[in-house]
Amino acid sequence: MGELESPASPRRRSDGEQTHTAILETAMRIASIEGLGSLTIGRLAKELGISKSGLFAHFKSKERLQRETIDAARAVFEHEVLRPGMGHEPGLGQIEGLCEAYLSYVERGVFPGGCFFAHMLAEFDAPEGPIHDELEADQRGWVGMLVQLIETAQKQGEIDPAVEPRQLAFELFAPLELANYLFTLHRDPSFVEHGRQAVADTLARVAPR
Repeated sequence: MGELESPASPRRRSDGEQTHTAILETAMRIASIEGLGSLTIGRLAKELGISKSGLFAHFKSKERLQRETIDAARAVFEHEVLRPGMGHEPGLGQIEGLCEAYLSYVERGVFPGGCFFAHMLAEFDAPEGPIHDELEADQRGWVGMLVQLIETAQKQGEIDPAVEPRQLAFELFAPLELANYLFTLHRDPSFVEHGRQAVADTLARVAPR
């Protein structure tokens, strides 16, 4: 009997992992449109056509479901934005690469509700709690990375050294987020192009004289 059970066990684990992944993909899609607060065991079970008890076995609680959904969305963001953006030359190349990777991620509709984390920030910017704190840390990390890249570009003579890095990071972050919101609202790609132009104009303005 032991020899018959051993090959079946990995298959069952693999099936469970595939189901878990499918659940999280659906959870990310729903959360990007309706918000993380809409994610419940019952809501997902109905969407996926599986029993509540079967879905509960994967997560045990709504809180764990929400956290795993955020973690899964981070992995998507890293794959779609951070890796391609940081694959450019350090400094100005990575700044331009990250901005373009973000706008491409929005334009391609990786999440149907626009940027997953922009939606989460709008949902949890005011309420206090662990999700608020986690998302705040993520946002600080994203802007902080832009600041570091700006400082590198200044050292390399690619950006005017008189420019204040945090102010420039704010000016680059703003059109990215506005392009996301307006493209998601109107489904009009011209808003993504406006974002691209705003980034290009901002970087041209701070080029060394």
